[in-house]
Amino acid sequence: MANDAAKIRFAPNGGLFMAPAPGTAGATTVLPSDVGDGKAAPEGYQGLGYVDEGGVTITPSIETDPVNVWQSAVPVLYNVKSAAFQVKATLMEFNQLTTELFFGAKWVPVKDEQGQTTGSYRLDLSSTPELSELSLVVDWSQKGILYRCVVPRAMVSDRGAIQLQRAENGKFELTIDALDSAGRLGYVLTNDDVLGLGIAPPTEGGSGSGPESDFALAA
Repeated sequence: MANDAAKIRFAPNGGLFMAPAPGTAGATTVLPSDVGDGKAAPEGYQGLGYVDEGGVTITPSIETDPVNVWQSAVPVLYNVKSAAFQVKATLMEFNQLTTELFFGAKWVPVKDEQGQTTGSYRLDLSSTPELSELSLVVDWSQKGILYRCVVPRAMVSDRGAIQLQRAENGKFELTIDALDSAGRLGYVLTNDDVLGLGIAPPTEGGSGSGPESDFALAA
């Protein structure tokens, strides 16, 4: 295959979206089946707002064990020990979604002795926190070429420290790990001509229609 500079991709635009994971109590989430338009949140999902200039880091990983035998000095096979799919991002906005994700708890209105709301809100940090499942979507695009990564089930696995400073805004650094969902970790949708079917890449301002690729991230 000849080198093709037109196949080099950047991600100048994008978004991070979340919803309750399908199957959790009260959840009506329907996983996206299309690549979207590169602007709007998938139906039923909410945007997590601005992400810092480092963008979003997506890391698929497979850990293997070598199978060694007497007759060979090198492994003859590798066996899959574990698989993972991780999304890391630093969120810039203070809103209900970002703060509840970071602190792992829910906001409730503060009420006075008469049961009237006071205009303040409280978030209790439990000494025995419960982990909640979420569904995550990462969108990114370059002009009319769109990509969407969908993680049906995930949990926040790590949180960075928040620094409150005079000259720099507070940030929420989150690491989110995929959970098994019917034998897969997630899937990717695109209207890019990754299969080389001869379909011209969409142009900026186009509808974003085109072939979609749905790749399982784990067998």
